[in-house]
Amino acid sequence: MAAVAVAATASRAPAEAELPLRWDPRTGDNVKWVAALGSYSYGGPVVAGGKVFVGTNNERPRDPATTGDRGVLMVFAAADGAFLWQATHAKLEQALDFPLQGVCSTPAVVGDRVYYVSNRGELVALDAEGFLDGENDGPARDETTRAPTDADVVWSLDMRAELGVVPHYMSASTPAILGDLLFVHTSNGIDESGSVPAPLAPSFLAVDRHSGKVRWSDASPGQGLVDGQWSSPTLLHAEGQPQVLFPGGDGWLYSFAPESGELLWKLDGGGVTAAGTGAARPRNAFVATAAVAGDTVFIPAGRDPEQGSGPGSLWALDPAPGSAATPAERVRWRFGSAGAPAGAEPGRGAFARAIATVAVAAGIVYAADVDGFVVALEAASGRELWRHDMLAPVWASPLVARGRVYIADTDGEVAVLGEGARRELLSEISMAAPIHRAPVASGGVLYLMTADHLYALAQPGEE
Repeated sequence: MAAVAVAATASRAPAEAELPLRWDPRTGDNVKWVAALGSYSYGGPVVAGGKVFVGTNNERPRDPATTGDRGVLMVFAAADGAFLWQATHAKLEQALDFPLQGVCSTPAVVGDRVYYVSNRGELVALDAEGFLDGENDGPARDETTRAPTDADVVWSLDMRAELGVVPHYMSASTPAILGDLLFVHTSNGIDESGSVPAPLAPSFLAVDRHSGKVRWSDASPGQGLVDGQWSSPTLLHAEGQPQVLFPGGDGWLYSFAPESGELLWKLDGGGVTAAGTGAARPRNAFVATAAVAGDTVFIPAGRDPEQGSGPGSLWALDPAPGSAATPAERVRWRFGSAGAPAGAEPGRGAFARAIATVAVAAGIVYAADVDGFVVALEAASGRELWRHDMLAPVWASPLVARGRVYIADTDGEVAVLGEGARRELLSEISMAAPIHRAPVASGGVLYLMTADHLYALAQPGEE
């Protein structure tokens, strides 16, 4: 069984220098630099502080003394792709940590700290400089034994050992940060028999980001977990109330008060029925991350892609606090063929299960499902404007940048479409390996990660 990658939040990129419309990985046209990764790469890329952070495996070891199947967080110089340092993690048994999948968490970088979830179910805080700066930022570490290319661990929270979490095939969540608090999914899930071995273990955490101490936790999904939990939290304000949204592996979207962990509201987004028959279909859950635009939350429902295709839904929700709100009051619209719960408006178009987070720009929602269809919807109403068939499954979130929509599929094809209400295919580029994560635009450079390489793409003179 292959692993599920968590879809990172996608949105409009900053208006910067022109990004490349076309490039060629074979000839090097518009390729600023390329760096070799492992054989499977799901985490990142994240660009911060002149560095690019990615999660991969150890199939191309950077350290000859550290070999074998491991999870790896690699760090490169954004300017030229030079390898800077890495953190590596030994693998767990297959049921908890599927072979060769590496580090699947996309890190969060704030100042001089890097936060991510390792393949071992550890929430990790690292110094962004590693040991290149010759300083030891973590406790109980002997810097005299550390090479400059080693990670400098500040703290680590083992969610399996300390909280009883049992991951399903992998641990993967992108932390969200608000002040001194760090929020993360634990990846608690089912076992190979389909049972939930640790229903009382937390699914959602709030942690002091300086010390790694748990501030509050929640185990609401309990026995209701469908697969694993590979989504990520989202922070927002609604009517002056801060919220942290946790898309659950049970198909419910939960909203909590960030400081206290008080449940503000929740909505069941996983129920699936056959239209017109009432017959039950397999329940969906959430793998994508919630995206926020204006006063609306957008989130698609899905499953582990290895469970196959099936009907899905894209939800547009009112996040106003208040648990007494009914689905009819909270659901602004629902797009898809999965049917609707009582009080929700039925879907108006075909949309399969999805794990890619949507992008929202200029009143249009761009969403991709695992069947390979990219749809553009009117954000206010959910009306379908156009759709594009990638002809292969899509796991990566769309990126909207400089009037274009960049979207990649698991066959390694990248489509560049025009932003707006009319479908316009501007270019198609074939890469040499599958793509599971959205590209990132920064400083006039498009950073694109395939399964085994990281590319920095730029037009000459636009760096």
